This record gives sequence, structure tokens and C-alpha cells, in this order.
Amino acid sequence: MSLQATLRALADPIRREILNLLKRGRMSAGEIGEHFPVTGAAISRHLSVLKEADLIRDTREGKFIYYDLNASVLEEIMLWITDLKGEDHDQRK
Repeated sequence: MSLQATLRALADPIRREILNLLKRGRMSAGEIGEHFPVTGAAISRHLSVLKEADLIRDTREGKFIYYDLNASVLEEIMLWITDLKGEDHDQRK
């Protein structure tokens, strides 16, 4: 995982909302695009950035590609942020 790619992907509000949509379950690009006032090409680019950051995975089924959340990368980011904050898991109150 590239932290820089992950943080870049998370910096965009549309990409963050795509992740919120995918936490409910897998969706096709068309289904994702229905939630945003942008072109299909723009959604495709956002999905590409999220995929490059390993935040989502894609699966081809026939002529459709479905996207789902890769929570393991988000867990790694959370651990990094927790460590950055200096919180000790054993000493929390």
C-alpha cells in the first residue's frame, strides 16, 4: 500500500462518498454513478484512483464490473493514524 496514493484518493469528497456507498455492498459503476451529478467518465476516473490506492476491488461478471470496499487498507490507515496520535491501545481510559 502506498500511503501517498491512499491519502490522495481519500482527499476527494466524491471518492469518500463512493467508499461510503460501497460499505453497504458491491455496486456497478453505473449504480455508483447514479448518486453523483458527474459524467460516467468522471466516475470511471474516481474508481480508477480508488483502485490504484487499493481502497476498492473490482470483479468482472459478464459485461459488468462490480466494485467493493477493501477494508484492510482502511484498517491500516486507522492504525497508522492511531500510532501517529501516540495512543497506546493498552493505556486508553
